[in-house]
Amino acid sequence: MDELTVLDCCAPLVREPLDEVSAAGLARAFKALGDPVRLRIVSIVAGHEGGEACVCDLTASFDLAQPTISHHLKVLKDVGLLTSERRASWVYYRIVPDRLAELSGLLAVPAEVTG
Repeated sequence: MDELTVLDCCAPLVREPLDEVSAAGLARAFKALGDPVRLRIVSIVAGHEGGEACVCDLTASFDLAQPTISHHLKVLKDVGLLTSERRASWVYYRIVPDRLAELSGLLAVPAEVTG
């Protein structure tokens, strides 16, 4: 996935229009976060001790079948928001800070635009 270069002076949406490829990739990430279960998963992983959560921690937080949780985790990994590591029989998930920063930086509106 291509990453946007974020300049200190202003957010990409304010600075210049997105090209089609960037817009499509970013839209996939925002769409993934638009699902309440996936948004909660990101929140749980980000807020978990050590910044990572075992899949067992995630499944205990939802009234959903494990395959459904796995599907949501796959979507979040596919758009670059999560990464995973297998340790013995469990998989641990972490936030990808640069990807989350990219999305948040895209929406940051400089004071000179809002004021």
